[in-house]
Amino acid sequence: MMPFHRRASHERRWRPEQALLPHISFEDRLVHIRNVRDFIFHSPEDYTPGYRNNTYHLDRLERVWFVLAPFTRDWRGLAHSFLSFGFSDAQYISISVEARREAGQRYSLLKGALRQYELMYVIGEERDLIGLRAVTWDTPVYLYPMRATAEQAQGVFLGMLRRAQKLEQRKEFYNTFTNNCTTNILQAVNAIAAPPIPFGLKILLPGYSDALAHERGLIDTELSLKAARASFLINARAKAAIGQPDFSCRIRG
Repeated sequence: MMPFHRRASHERRWRPEQALLPHISFEDRLVHIRNVRDFIFHSPEDYTPGYRNNTYHLDRLERVWFVLAPFTRDWRGLAHSFLSFGFSDAQYISISVEARREAGQRYSLLKGALRQYELMYVIGEERDLIGLRAVTWDTPVYLYPMRATAEQAQGVFLGMLRRAQKLEQRKEFYNTFTNNCTTNILQAVNAIAAPPIPFGLKILLPGYSDALAHERGLIDTELSLKAARASFLINARAKAAIGQPDFSCRIRG
């Protein structure tokens, strides 16, 4: 079948770690999320599956972090980005927009532009989504605190949850350039940001999106970009904290 005749579907034989979509419901200021991913990775292909059903109180959401994970240490241009949110009751949750792959399927930039992957929102525990990249894959992971009020953090969180909720009913294809991890974050942030952040090369090459965030004063630091990258690189802390119940607190130092 030609790629442009392919229809998006939720009914495929998915990779186990992407098999379940999150289910989100709202009750006043409470958010109920089913299928919060909580896998324990022993190696990239050896893991103990796990999902949780969690409830979050919007009024307790205080902080948001920008997580950036370049694919390699040799060149930072290609990367995965996602957001993590922190609550006053010590709850943390990550939202990662991903190319949903079928069993045995590997990620390819070219295939990502040719309607070969569906788009999915993975909502998971930090020990899973951050631990997988920082510890199991051992790729660089930066955890940048964002300069945002609690109300702004709540707005971004709600925007991403509503987008994930719509994807349950309205299936979409992932696109390497126009519908990916970073463009979805950009959409959520621009819904509450003024002035909006423009699409450009540092969005197209998301490994440089931290430079864009730093230029615009969105990272909560007075450090230079070089110093911020050194300060917020969390691999060593993540390796020391993996398996600990307070993983999220430990990776923040």
